[in-house]
Amino acid sequence: MSWQPDHLPRASRRTTSLMKASGPALDISRRAVEDQLKICGHQRDGDVFELFLSQKELTDVIDLSRFKNLKYLWLHHNKLYGITFLTRNYCLTELYLNNNAIFEIEGLHALPSLHILLLHHNELTNIAATVRELKGMLNLKTLSLYQNPFCQYNRYRLYVIYHLPGVEFLDRNQVTEKERRSMITIFNHKKAHIVQSIAFGGKVDASWNSRSPFKQKPAQKIPTDFAFANNVDKTVFDDPEDAVLVRSMKRSVMAFTSLNWDTVPTREEKYLEEKGTEPPQMLTITLR
Repeated sequence: MSWQPDHLPRASRRTTSLMKASGPALDISRRAVEDQLKICGHQRDGDVFELFLSQKELTDVIDLSRFKNLKYLWLHHNKLYGITFLTRNYCLTELYLNNNAIFEIEGLHALPSLHILLLHHNELTNIAATVRELKGMLNLKTLSLYQNPFCQYNRYRLYVIYHLPGVEFLDRNQVTEKERRSMITIFNHKKAHIVQSIAFGGKVDASWNSRSPFKQKPAQKIPTDFAFANNVDKTVFDDPEDAVLVRSMKRSVMAFTSLNWDTVPTREEKYLEEKGTEPPQMLTITLR
């Protein structure tokens, strides 16, 4: 299947009754939260730093903005369709939403402190909308999106790495430098052209035109009184990049010179005068 992130199939629209919490769903969620507060012995909302709400058959969750200091939230293995209950939980650092039925993540951008986000095994189909919602999370380091419908598209992983450069672990695997270089080549042609134009410590002209990627330059004229040295290539190129390519294709000669210690008499040999008085010899090794 071809890679077209802007034309991905959208999830079938659920009815308003599925997207909005119904009365019984809210009651189940409220009871689950109250049970956790009793188990942990919290008397004030400000004392709540974590909530375990996994495997509760929840289809929606009550507004959790009352827990201002909430940092860790477990909601995996439920039946959630969306995320509309995290509006002012600015301290939240770890959010576990895997194994649900979530088809959109609108609202997650309001969590600037999020460090770990697990969204695998859901129903996310629009990768462009998903990445757009996560772009503002500068502290996000660990992200899992595998087993979502959009993961079947080619270059899904590189697409996410390109748009979320701060992520260090994606789908349980560390992001490598090779992947970062690959995503620049694929999704940022201008930057890739600039990187490739750097050679021998100097940057040559890297102007980029999407219609004419190779800029045509007029031929350079040499002054009549200009003289080349004998060890300089006299070929003049219209494009400096061509000169760099030709130069890189030529093999260089490397020579190593060292003293031949076999011709140097030892102290005993000098005393016995077994070797002549010839001067020591030099060895030269040439590599091409």
